[in-house]
Amino acid sequence: MTYEEWIEQVPDNIKNDPLWNFEVYPKALLLFDFAWGDCDKLAQDHRGRKVSEQLIDSAGSISANIEEGYGRGYGLDYSRFLRIALGSARETRGWYYRGRKLLDQKILNYRYKLLDEIIALLATHSSRQKRRAQKGKHTSSSK
Repeated sequence: MTYEEWIEQVPDNIKNDPLWNFEVYPKALLLFDFAWGDCDKLAQDHRGRKVSEQLIDSAGSISANIEEGYGRGYGLDYSRFLRIALGSARETRGWYYRGRKLLDQKILNYRYKLLDEIIALLATHSSRQKRRAQKGKHTSSSK
């Protein structure tokens, strides 16, 4: 499935939410859908079952923390949730690595590439959000 095909099947109520415009959010949802399918493959081997449980949890945590942080508004709290999502993205990459012997290398390369994009975007946005919040905090406390 291509990214464009995947977007077509995402419900309009999700695509019409302002959060959809946050570039990393659709990528995180796509990653979760990929992880869902990858877990089917991993769970076929007794050694991959534990990996699949951890993988689906960490992959789901990325978008879940973006959603929760966004719902709390801008500020240090939002930055904290973005950092948690960043940690989950790195954890997901680690679980893909640990499950590498049970997944096709071409699939792994695509997942790693997508995760690298997610990690870079989250690192940039969480730092930017933290600076904004701290700047606003200093501005309001000096009044």
